[in-house]
Amino acid sequence: MSRGGGAGGYDRHITIFSPDGHLYQVEYAFKAITSAGITSVALKGKDCAVVCTQKKVPDKLLDPASVTHIFQLTPSIGCVMTGLIADARAQVARARMEAAEWKYKFGYEIPVHMLAKRIANLAQVYTQHAAMRPYGVSMMLIAYDDEAGPQVFKCDPAGYFAGYKGTSAGTKGQEATNHLEKKLKKDPVLSTEETVELAITTLSTVLSIDFKPTDIEIGIVTKEDPTFRVLSVGEIETHITRIVERD
Repeated sequence: MSRGGGAGGYDRHITIFSPDGHLYQVEYAFKAITSAGITSVALKGKDCAVVCTQKKVPDKLLDPASVTHIFQLTPSIGCVMTGLIADARAQVARARMEAAEWKYKFGYEIPVHMLAKRIANLAQVYTQHAAMRPYGVSMMLIAYDDEAGPQVFKCDPAGYFAGYKGTSAGTKGQEATNHLEKKLKKDPVLSTEETVELAITTLSTVLSIDFKPTDIEIGIVTKEDPTFRVLSVGEIETHITRIVERD
């Protein structure tokens, strides 16, 4: 294994541990997420869950409607994908397939924790086989569960998944997580409006940007309407105006 390479050759082969116990290819997948240039947050309020991410249209000639990082997986489960967009689409297609298969087999929609677990299990397999590479994306899922209420889950390229009150991913993921930790430390009871606005202010604060409504996209599920939907530019504008007036 001494053919050069960034870590003594141990990063050449996905399934080989380095002497200090690292799987470098998996670590590089995490690096792909942070170097994709966007930051996303997901959090839950009392009766809702929200995902919020930056919307960057890389080219003036592109149709902005075709650029998105937020996807609907089932009628009630949505996700935000942070990282390489081509990998994101592949993972979304697989998640939709798994969800459809569950519905066909068992006759009801897949619960969000089972979908998160399935996606994480598949991601783990990609860290084992030499013929595959891990997806360079982080998937944050939200849904409103009849029994458990609002749910937020995050899956990463290593195959780890967990439920969260609030979490983030991407370039400024750590700063956004720290900001959310401060805001959620006292366990505030957040209404739907407050939850959406906390998501926007978290991104706005850590990126030091005053957002225009077209700069971000937001997906939401609520107790009143457990169907996942993406907020329109007009709705986002209303929230941004309220934040500005409040400050």
